[in-house]
Amino acid sequence: MILGGLQKNSMIDYPGKVSCVCFLMGCNFDCPYCHNSALVRRDLTKLAHIDESGFYKFLQTRKGLLEGVVISGGEPTLDKGLISLCRGIKAMGYPVKLDTNGSRPEVIKSLMEEGLVDYIAMDVKTVPSRYILFIKQGFDPAQLLLSIGMIMEWGGDYEFRTTCVKPLVDRQVVKEIAGIIEGANLYVLQSFREKGILHPDFFQGIQAGYNEEEMMSLKSIAEPWVKRCALR
Repeated sequence: MILGGLQKNSMIDYPGKVSCVCFLMGCNFDCPYCHNSALVRRDLTKLAHIDESGFYKFLQTRKGLLEGVVISGGEPTLDKGLISLCRGIKAMGYPVKLDTNGSRPEVIKSLMEEGLVDYIAMDVKTVPSRYILFIKQGFDPAQLLLSIGMIMEWGGDYEFRTTCVKPLVDRQVVKEIAGIIEGANLYVLQSFREKGILHPDFFQGIQAGYNEEEMMSLKSIAEPWVKRCALR
């Protein structure tokens, strides 16, 4: 198994823990604002990739320093080696956080049932019915709703998060997403970062991001629906 990259230290990717972040390659979505284009395209010429054994050696040297491991992407649930990787990380005593787009609920369920994940962060890109317009043609939004339901019933730590970028997200979209995840422990609204995105042409002539005041306004819309809403 080849990992697309490794961030050796992070204070923000695993809430409450000092973590590393390993990145798996490939994605089944085509989000125009994605800033991990090399991972999506599996472009090894632009990635500081590492093999699985090298990653375990790194984790061994960081025992007592790192408090958790984040598995991100791309979309990790596409990788056939994900479950084996989680087993290896857990065997070394590290908690695991998974970043996922929620498109493969069967994989998420397997990780939950085997106790291979401790924290799940699921992206909700826009209202599920609009994924076919902006994210992937022909995608069945029922898969997202399955993942959301499982995560909320799971009992482990989790968050849902939305990158606030026009035209995918507006005030009504935030309200609808918040309604779908009503009662969720944490809903994170993320600011749009324009640098190095997958499809910059998509945003030509569009003021895609939201300023600080607008982000606070979006947060106020979501807050009544969830236990906690945060900006990131």
